[in-house]
Amino acid sequence: MKKLYTLLFISLAISAQAQKKTKFQSLNYLYSVTGKKTLAGIHNREPNATPAVWTNKVDSVSGHFPGLWSGDFLFQMDNINNRQIMIDEAVRQWNKGAVVNIMWHACNPAMKEPCGWNKEGVLSTLTDAQWKEITTDGTELNKIWKGRVDEVCVYLQQLKEKGVEVLWRPMHEMNQKVFWWGGCPGPEGTVKLYQMMHDYMLKEKKLTNLIWVWDIQDFKSLADDAKAYKPAPGYWDVAALDVYDGSGYTDEKYKIMLDACEGKPMAIGECQTFPSADILLKQPKWAFFMVWSELEFKHNTLDQIKAIHNAPNVITLDKMPGWKK
Repeated sequence: MKKLYTLLFISLAISAQAQKKTKFQSLNYLYSVTGKKTLAGIHNREPNATPAVWTNKVDSVSGHFPGLWSGDFLFQMDNINNRQIMIDEAVRQWNKGAVVNIMWHACNPAMKEPCGWNKEGVLSTLTDAQWKEITTDGTELNKIWKGRVDEVCVYLQQLKEKGVEVLWRPMHEMNQKVFWWGGCPGPEGTVKLYQMMHDYMLKEKKLTNLIWVWDIQDFKSLADDAKAYKPAPGYWDVAALDVYDGSGYTDEKYKIMLDACEGKPMAIGECQTFPSADILLKQPKWAFFMVWSELEFKHNTLDQIKAIHNAPNVITLDKMPGWKK
């Protein structure tokens, strides 16, 4: 009998250890639900003056708040001025027990900030010479970029001090050429800037509350992009795929991401049409999906929104465990 109890104790200890893979509560939670259930999420894009408007609308339609809340530092003057409001909402969401995701549509450091969405702003380009300069420590353009990173680090430091863990998704859609940071494959391209940003924010700014999300989009080149735009293993914690190409949640995309995630949590970083509960049963390794703000209500019916947030294999906020202080 004593031997049986010993074996049971060891088994429970191993099981508990398996659930605690990292120092982050929320990341451990994603590990624990992977393969079993999928967390529902929604992004709250501009204006930062109302950073929970889309989260609240999901609740008004479905009767449930999503389990993942997302915000954005953004790029326009009014939204930059209201970043504190967005950060305050991140704290509220964390205290409610939600997973917190934050991204940043950053202005091109070779251009002015604030900026627009157009080719003079987020959808601009860097010349080869400028790319070399921004990825070389100590150059003028590199200093400008770090200065802008410093601006958002002030807010992320607030979250650190309040115990808020952040799924941090900078330079999203790294294989997307329309963004100034994206579409540069290889070790000297987008991946290098991402890894430099990681080292700066972790080692210099000491932001140890960030869970790094590596994110790409579902272009036809996905199989190659999942390799060409993949940072080194120590630079990311979650692999995410943005699903927009119209073909939906194919087995091919799922297999590519399964191979790419290396056993770490993988997720649907953005989408406009969310996967059905049946698809999630067939593709259970998606740890969460995040629908893009107003697109949830343009590309999904109200009945579909109700159905997915009430599905037994989908996690909403009321099913979350809460975070320990």
